[in-house]
Amino acid sequence: MNLKLTDEELAFRDEMRTFFTTQIPADIRERAAGGGGELTREDFVTTQQILNANGLAVPHWPAEWGGKDWTPVQRHLWLDEMQLASVPDPLAFNADMVGPVIAAFGSQEQKEKFLPGTANLDIWWCQGFSEPEAGSDLASLKTRAVRDGDSYIVNGQKTWTTLGQHADWIFCLVRTDPNAPKRQAGISFLLIDMKTPGITVRPIKLIDGGYEVNEVWFEDVRVPAENLVGEENAGWSYAKFLLGNERTGVTRVGSSKAKLAKAKKYAAQTKIGEGTLLEDPLFAARLAELENDLLALELTQLRVVASSADGKPNPASSLLKLRGSELQQAATEILMDVAGPDSLPFDGGDEIASPGWAQRSAPVFLNFRKVSIYSGSSEVQRNIISSSILGL
Repeated sequence: MNLKLTDEELAFRDEMRTFFTTQIPADIRERAAGGGGELTREDFVTTQQILNANGLAVPHWPAEWGGKDWTPVQRHLWLDEMQLASVPDPLAFNADMVGPVIAAFGSQEQKEKFLPGTANLDIWWCQGFSEPEAGSDLASLKTRAVRDGDSYIVNGQKTWTTLGQHADWIFCLVRTDPNAPKRQAGISFLLIDMKTPGITVRPIKLIDGGYEVNEVWFEDVRVPAENLVGEENAGWSYAKFLLGNERTGVTRVGSSKAKLAKAKKYAAQTKIGEGTLLEDPLFAARLAELENDLLALELTQLRVVASSADGKPNPASSLLKLRGSELQQAATEILMDVAGPDSLPFDGGDEIASPGWAQRSAPVFLNFRKVSIYSGSSEVQRNIISSSILGL
């Protein structure tokens, strides 16, 4: 196939590049790039509302709910340019997960109630899937929802609930038929208001010192039955649909390219001996290898994107997830190595001269250990590659 962009695609890319670098506040993009403190809830909301006002928040949704009639290559360019510009992605729980599920399987009332606010981030969603004994083996989840008149009574626990401390609503997989012949057959998809009595959110402190994930407990939480998406006990099918959307653009090539560009910039400013770190042959070779690996991944992603025009899932997406995770981690590692001792965070105010990007590099490196686990661990991806691609 011809991987060269057409004139129309080049014009589209330039349009996206101009928008992202001029219309999203520079201070938000600086924070997203790791150089100006942590992104706040307001930063995510501000960014997504600017994107949504310009039709760029949920282009993969149906057109009647804010989507665009774009080609797969245009969607790829939209995401790549957004990441290259260090623009925070539209909140994945809204844009890539629950929004497409409601659009595809929800009632008309649910679509009208939730989709506009979900696209505009007026509603902040979090994901209630994983449990202490149901991570990769999600079908073994134990959170129960028992029908009681016009409501469900929910009891159980979810864990690793990312950004749950900010959420207005949570979409949950719950067990509604414990006697189903197959575990997957007794699961339903519920939408739950986080302000409902009986919900407790407890933070989990991560290795980088941050507070990004949570435990969420449900104790006799009463949920209106109208918040059931689709059919009772059909939630597993909706979850598989959701996870397919979650893995869209998971390589984050643009984000990794931006990190490597920063590493090159700062290495050129770092003096060693009579030259700079960028001039060191070993460092230069390491950087060049990573740039070549990213180029190879980008070309592979373009091939997968082009071959996915019929909408069917491509098992090669597991290759993208696996290699994308490895290169995201490698990009954070080389940036931390450029920072050297300054990568150790120290809240010393004016008493310490190390720049913010350097102090953030070690926590970011530690935080990115997660990318080889979420959205299907590297071990799971290798199994898929083995069976679906290699036929082993």
